[in-house]
Amino acid sequence: MSTKDTSHKQDAPSISEEQVCEFLSAKTDFFERHPELLESIELPHESGKAVSLIERQISVLRDRNLEMRSRLKNLLETARANDKLFEKTQRLVLALLETDSLAKAIDTLYDSLKNDFQIEHYQLILFSADSKLSMPAKIVSLDQGTQAIGGLLRSNRATCGVLRDEELTFLFDDQAGAIKSVAVVPLNNGNTFGTLAIGSSDPFYYKSSMGTLFLSYIAEVLNRALPPMMAQVATLQPVIARNK
Repeated sequence: MSTKDTSHKQDAPSISEEQVCEFLSAKTDFFERHPELLESIELPHESGKAVSLIERQISVLRDRNLEMRSRLKNLLETARANDKLFEKTQRLVLALLETDSLAKAIDTLYDSLKNDFQIEHYQLILFSADSKLSMPAKIVSLDQGTQAIGGLLRSNRATCGVLRDEELTFLFDDQAGAIKSVAVVPLNNGNTFGTLAIGSSDPFYYKSSMGTLFLSYIAEVLNRALPPMMAQVATLQPVIARNK
């Protein structure tokens, strides 16, 4: 090799990996036009044995296929779970429509939460001037509710996660010690008249990131079904009137 040839080779500009990547990205048919290169390219295998580029591509596609199948499985499981939730919610709504009193409506709600939804802990709280009113639900004054869980009531939406001990005690009374995570939704029909709380012994069961579509829907049904029944109970009327 002559000195001139050597000098020319040394002066030739080098090509960076980024430039190679850009070129192959722009020329996606490059290996179709030069298939002989595929036979000479080898990539290290996890076990240390070299594999061809085609074998590596097949491996990548296989992994992607498994990932897509896993995602599809998760989507199908979520869809089935949502279908079951819809059926349970539908049964609850239809059962509430058949009730003709506040006490029966509350019993229907509790029966659905316990037996159909299989919820561990639940409590419906209604605001009344008469805390001694005999009802399946917990009856407290609006002032008591505002002082204990004012933040939850003002949000006007379902809240999931871990609450303070005093909030748990107000919502669940003597069951509070066993509850580690909750979902709480205010009941509001123009004015806040109560709240529905459900709880679990699993601290990660109700999380702030979880969806609350069905719980919010049940709350909307209660927002429309309970106030007319509450108006039939004389001691509940002053609370509703004061909030108008």
